[in-house]
Amino acid sequence: MVKKKNDIDIIDKVLDACYKHYPDSIFIQSLMHQYEERGSLSKKQLQGAYQKALKVTDMPTNWLATMEATILKMPNRYKSPVVAAVPEKTNHDEEAGNLITEILAKYPAHKRVLFLQGKYLNKEVLTPVEVAELQKFKKLLIK
Repeated sequence: MVKKKNDIDIIDKVLDACYKHYPDSIFIQSLMHQYEERGSLSKKQLQGAYQKALKVTDMPTNWLATMEATILKMPNRYKSPVVAAVPEKTNHDEEAGNLITEILAKYPAHKRVLFLQGKYLNKEVLTPVEVAELQKFKKLLIK
């Protein structure tokens, strides 16, 4: 256990008092064990211990106030909201597909058009340069 300060440890005292009041509570036992091992607890764990400590009748109010202040000082950790999977914007337009089929109908072994067809069938985005290239091929090859 590594402690930064040699101050009075209120959290340890609160956990001990809760353990005396709830000797069978596995939650308090696990918090005590973690506090002894790591020297700290997370904000959620401290909030749970605080809720248990509120139910202890002979708990000093100054300990509760100190524990509450410690909890309030700790930063809130928020998980980023889950973003719904937006379908990829694909340039899977019909114009490129029609150009590819027209060119391959006339010249089925055209390597560059076959490469672009592979990209098109894999739903990859055809760049505007590639679409312009297909239009140029159509103009040159099919009159």
